[in-house]
Amino acid sequence: MKKITKAQVFTWVLALVPLILVAIAYSYLPACVPMHWDLGGEVGYEPKWQLWITAGIAPLMAVLFYCIPHLDPKKRNYHKFTGAYVGFQVIMMFFLIALNGICVIEGLRPGTVNVAMAVCLVVSLIVLYIGNIMPKLRMNWYCGIKNPWTLSSEAVWTRTHRIAGRMFFAAGVIGMLGAFVPNNTVRLILLLTPVIAAAVIPTVLSFLWYRAEQSGNRSGAQ
Repeated sequence: MKKITKAQVFTWVLALVPLILVAIAYSYLPACVPMHWDLGGEVGYEPKWQLWITAGIAPLMAVLFYCIPHLDPKKRNYHKFTGAYVGFQVIMMFFLIALNGICVIEGLRPGTVNVAMAVCLVVSLIVLYIGNIMPKLRMNWYCGIKNPWTLSSEAVWTRTHRIAGRMFFAAGVIGMLGAFVPNNTVRLILLLTPVIAAAVIPTVLSFLWYRAEQSGNRSGAQ
């Protein structure tokens, strides 16, 4: 991660887009804008100045993403998945742009966006991308499925992230299809249930694989 790539610079540029968007639209927005929605579709309004806070999250996250590899005790591994790591930053910036864009558009023209569908689609796209990059991740302290078993064995780490990648990819596909279901509760279930399963099942498997590995090592030593 020593070399600053064009993709990394692109991430930093994207991080400024929410602030630019708010700056352009601010004078045209009403005093209060929609900023949160419940499952029933009820809109929660907040003073428009709070858009500056949500827009500021993107550059803060961009700085955090850049600093993480330098703080990680296993920072030497990041060069093995630099493309995947920077790609995740890019998709997260697009996610934050989308969230701020929804608030701005709904503030200017309420009812323009099907918010529940849009959010489910965007989140599902992120989950799908995570599934795509999971097998590319190498052992580190910040990215991936980190537990005592994956962080203690390269073999368990690799095996866990291969199965997790398939499950997160499938979860993203299910979430995207569920976004078109005309019921917010069902949308949420189809979004969250596969994601939770994709996180829990590989974690349990990593424990079982690590225990089997240790049992094999003890048997070999005897």
